Formats: sequence, structure tokens, C-alpha cells
Amino acid sequence: ALALAAARAGREVVLWGRDPAQMRAMPASRRNARYLPDAELPPSIRPTADAAALADADFVLMVTPAQSLRAVAASVAGALAAGVPVVACAKGIERGTGALMSDVAAQALPGRPVAALSGPSFAQDVGAGLPTAVTLAAEDEGLARDLAGALGSASFRLYHASDLLGVELGGAAKNVLAIACGVTQGRGLGASANAALIARGFAEMARFARAYGARAETLMGLSGLGDLVLTCNSTQSRNFSLGVALGQGESVATADHGKLAEGAATAPVLAEKARARGVEMPIAEAVAALLAGRIDVARVIEGLMGRPQKAE
Repeated sequence: ALALAAARAGREVVLWGRDPAQMRAMPASRRNARYLPDAELPPSIRPTADAAALADADFVLMVTPAQSLRAVAASVAGALAAGVPVVACAKGIERGTGALMSDVAAQALPGRPVAALSGPSFAQDVGAGLPTAVTLAAEDEGLARDLAGALGSASFRLYHASDLLGVELGGAAKNVLAIACGVTQGRGLGASANAALIARGFAEMARFARAYGARAETLMGLSGLGDLVLTCNSTQSRNFSLGVALGQGESVATADHGKLAEGAATAPVLAEKARARGVEMPIAEAVAALLAGRIDVARVIEGLMGRPQKAE
């Protein structure tokens, strides 16, 4: 989807993937049959499984699952020119290290400036050219501005930011909270419960991000509140869909229906990082416990609703 967005911005795109068979099929079909079968790839997108084709890239978008980013980045490190900017597009926290995606990219690809792209954007919408707005962040605001300008088009609007930490923390936390909202949907608890969960989930997200040094206004933007609202209300969200299945009684082992839900891997890491800073995140803790099989859905709901009364 981001390759299509870049092509609409007038860029020549090298679309690299690790599956040789899949990449060989794309030039003839002009389709990504696995993920976006309805979107035709324009001539400006060149699919390849040869990492050497990335050598002349002006910048690189790392569109890979959060838990695979380190391995994928390492596999192309030798092909990327020194100093080429790298944009991490996954939303999550690495298991084992607790590292954010920009940190993973910086460690795996030393000597390259790092940025992150986040915000309310379903791949199907971006692929279809529907109006979408996201945030591109880098600690060097000039780099963020340049990258946003290089990717922006009539249908894909980018805001630039220098609060890289806040943008990434919002993107990671919203996936976990979307699972909780899916549970309320699957359980049939109603729109009022879902709205309350979004509001209280946002409060958790904001507390967590502030504790780690993010700016409050970042969480109010596209990569925080905007992405949270999107993913907590639609079955296009794999995290929300996972929660729906759990709420309907499916087991943790099968509820993802074979689709990647980043929040499932992020939940225990998010809860651990919150505890490390003394941040109260009962919804995230409940999701982590549910996914680990320590409690069931009924106890999650009972625990959240039975918490002591307090000021908002």
C-alpha cells in the first residue's frame, strides 16, 4: 500500500520482498495477490527479490511486522548506502528487548538516519487511493519534513513531527487497546462500553507516553488518538478482529484466524514497560493476561468494572 502511495507521489519505487516466488509473480500480474489483490501496480513500481536493487534508494520504507523488523533490516544492511534514511512503518515494541521500531532499525542499520511512519491508515484504503492522513516523525525535524514532502500526494497527506518517541508509543499502545475494544464488541456489550473503553484506553496511552518523555500533544494527534479511534471500531483492524473472536469465545490459539495482530506480541511488553515506570494501565494489563491464558473474558470484564471508584 505504501509503495502505491509513493508511486502516486511521483516516486520510482523498488518493491523488495524476501519471497522470490511472490516477487517473480508481481511483474506479470501487476498485483500483490497475497495482500492487495484488487490494487494494480503502476509501471513505476518495480517488484524484486534482489536486495541489491535497493543500492540507489533515496530512502527506504521498512514495511515489515514489528517482530521481524530486526531480521529483515539485517538482511538488507549490506545493500543500503551509508546515510540513506530508513522509515520504520511497523507499530509495536520488540519482544525480549523492549525496543521501539526506530531503535531496532538504528541498531540493525547503523549509520542511517531513522524515522517512523504512523497514523490511522488501513492498507486497503491507502492502496485504493482513498483520502488518508498520517504522521512521519524523526528526531531531526528537517528530515521528517523532507520525507513527508517526498511521499505526500492528493490522497495521502503527511504531517511531520519531531516527537519520534510519542509517535511510536501511540502506534504500539493503540494495537493493544484495539484488542480490548474488540472483546467488548464480540461480547455484545454495546456502543457505550466501547466508547468508555476508548476514552479510558486513551488515558492509559497518554499516561504511559508521558512517563517515557513523549509530548502530550503528540498523543492527541493522528498517531495517537486518531489511530486509536480507527482501530477500535473496525474489523479491518486485525487487532480489533482478534478481540472480537476472543469475546465470542474463541481460544487464544485460534482467534487470530491466521492473520498477524501486532498487539498480541506488544501487550506483554507494553504492560512490563508500564510497570517499570509505575504507570497504571489496567486495560493493557488485562489484555496481556487474557492473551497469556491467565484469565478469561468474563474475569477481564468483571475486573475492569469492579475497580475502585475514583476521580477521572
